[in-house]
Amino acid sequence: MTLAMHSPLLPEMDEDGLIVDPDQWNEDVANTLAKQIGVAPLTEDHWLVIYALRNYYKHFGVAPAMNTVCHRLGKEKFWVHDLFQTCLNAWCVAGLPNPGEAVSYTHLTL
Repeated sequence: MTLAMHSPLLPEMDEDGLIVDPDQWNEDVANTLAKQIGVAPLTEDHWLVIYALRNYYKHFGVAPAMNTVCHRLGKEKFWVHDLFQTCLNAWCVAGLPNPGEAVSYTHLTL
């Protein structure tokens, strides 16, 4: 994922293109990231996923499994993948921080 890491519209990003501080996220940041990643324009379904991810992260301190998001929103297993192409893209647009080395990026696509 290649993002403009120092765009004036974006908060500090790590080497994987994920926001370092989730509190610096807002909807303008999400729209900018979605355009850079190639998943724009964000639809109502995208926003459902984005806010589900952010709420889960806020409550539990980790990003949920994407199948959990799909299940809770009553959608098919690959719904998030169809919207964002990869889990990493969904995490990025939702403004979640890097899940760390414990998560293998080879397993982030659904």
